[in-house]
Parts: sequence; structure tokens; C-alpha cells
Amino acid sequence: MIQLENVNKMFDKHHVLKDINLTINEGEKLVIIGPSGSGKSTTIRCMNGLEEVTSGKVIINDIELTHKTKSLICRKYCAMVFQHFNLYPHMTVLENLTLAPTKIQKKSKQEAEEIAYKYLKVVGLEEKAKVYPSTLSGGQQQRVAIARSLCTQKKIILFDEPTSALDPETVQEVLDVMRKISEEKGTTMVVVTHEMGFAKEVADRVMFMEDGRIIESDTPKNFFDRPKSERTKIFLSKILTH
Repeated sequence: MIQLENVNKMFDKHHVLKDINLTINEGEKLVIIGPSGSGKSTTIRCMNGLEEVTSGKVIINDIELTHKTKSLICRKYCAMVFQHFNLYPHMTVLENLTLAPTKIQKKSKQEAEEIAYKYLKVVGLEEKAKVYPSTLSGGQQQRVAIARSLCTQKKIILFDEPTSALDPETVQEVLDVMRKISEEKGTTMVVVTHEMGFAKEVADRVMFMEDGRIIESDTPKNFFDRPKSERTKIFLSKILTH
């Protein structure tokens, strides 16, 4: 479903991604972890064209991601959930959820609203359809953002540290929704997160990055119980003790 071939990314002279090679199969749940500045978010942003690779290829469902194909790929295959929700404050929750289906996917208002209510039910916020985002807690806003991504009914959902802007009390409610989504077999999920419990429970594969490189990638059991890289062992020993 997603292939990165020898992907490099430069920001001016800063070499952020270094020869990234990665294949993610349809329906796979990949969790990417690593220290700040390791290239995790840049990797995920390259998957839907929010960042343009300096060299190498990004291929989504056998289509190479280019200037010409970016809008098609984003419209047809990829949805994204950000750290800071990115909801439109002047629109109600329902209007936020129906915007893309009606404007981009050309669904009727009635169909878009039926889909919106379906996914608001999934995230447990049906009763908030007519309110504005500013009236919601951070956890509720992120659940709305996840529902918005589901409303596009795309095969790939990219999560860029979806709980990092939340207080500890609301992290769990967002992770619970993500667990529910992970049970849908056809959905491919790529999640950048520091939530190790979520990685252990939900991921098919956990990938550790540092300094713009993939250091290690394995099943959660192997990754957490028997890490191969010394650098991975050091990282896990620090993060799992907190």
C-alpha cells in the first residue's frame, strides 16, 4: 500500500531523512517511535505529499507520488490526523466532518451527514454534532479530527503524534478510539507516537528511527522483548521506565 524507496529529505543543508526504504502492506498497523528530531513526522508527511522528498520515490497503491498525482492520492487514499486537531473553528463539528466529502468527493449533503453521524458514533460524540470546536475539550477535538479522517473513507490513515498535545487524562480516550479503528482489517494505519502501550497492543510492526534513519523494525513482541540494536535498547530502557 505504501512504499518509500531510497527517500532523502533536506531542509536547506539539514539532512532530515537518509535513504529511507520502507514497505507497508494493506491493512498493516505500523507504529513509528524514536527521539525528537529523528525524522518520524517528516517520514509520515512525505507519505501524503505534505513534504516533498528531495530524492527517492514515494509510491501509494502502485502510484508514484508526484506533483501531478498528489491531489489524486490525497483525495483517494490518504487521510491524516495531526497533533493539533486542525479543525475549522468557524464551523460546527458536523460541518467540519462533511466538508471534504461534499467539496472534494462530491457526495450529497444527506449522504455526507449520514457518514458523519456514523463516525461520530464510533468516536462517541454524536451529541456534539451541532456545537463548535471551541466548546470541546482537547480529547474531544482530537476524536472529532479522527472522525473527520474516517468520513473520507480512505484506505490509509496517518497519525502524527495524535496524543502529544493532550493532557494525560484525555490521552486514553483518543487511544481507545484508535484501538477501535485498528480492528478494521482493511484500514492501513501509520502512527507516530510515544505511547508504548498502544504500540505493544495495536501494532503489527514497530519501527525505531534516529537521526533520519530506520534503526530497527520488528513485531511488537520481538521489538520490546528482544531488541537487536544497542541504540534501541537504550531508548526503550529510558522511555519504558517513565
